[in-house]
Amino acid sequence: MDTYSISEVAKKLNLTTYTLRYYDKEGLIPFVKRTPSGTRQFRDSDVEALKIIECLKSTSMPIKEIKHFIDWCSMGDSTLQERYDMFLERKAIVAAQIKDLEQAMELLEHKCYYYKTALEAGTEDVHQTKKIEVPHH
Repeated sequence: MDTYSISEVAKKLNLTTYTLRYYDKEGLIPFVKRTPSGTRQFRDSDVEALKIIECLKSTSMPIKEIKHFIDWCSMGDSTLQERYDMFLERKAIVAAQIKDLEQAMELLEHKCYYYKTALEAGTEDVHQTKKIEVPHH
C-alpha cells in the first residue's frame, strides 16, 4: 500500500500543508496514520476522504459541520441516515447557489452587452431605456 507525505498530498490536492495541518488540528482527518516519529502517512483512502472534505468546503459548509460528518463516518452504519440527510441538505443548498449564480450571470451578460454597445456607439444614449441611478445618502 502506497503512502504519501503531507507535502505530496498537498500538491496532489492543490492545498497547502498548512491547510492539511489545520484539518488535522480540527479533527477532520483522524484516520491518517502516523509513524512513531509523528510523521503523517496518507493512504489513497485518506486522499479520497480529503476530496470529500474539499467538496463540502466548496459548498460553504462550516468546518464544524464537516467534523460532524467525519465523526458520523467513524461511527459506522448507525449514522447512514444522518450522512444521507446531510448530503441531501448540501445538494439543496448547492442547487440554490447555482440558481443565484445563474441569475447573477444573466445580469452580468446584460451589462456586458449594454456597455459593449455603448462603447461601440461612443455613448450610453444608444440605449433608449432609463439609466439606473444610484441613490446618494
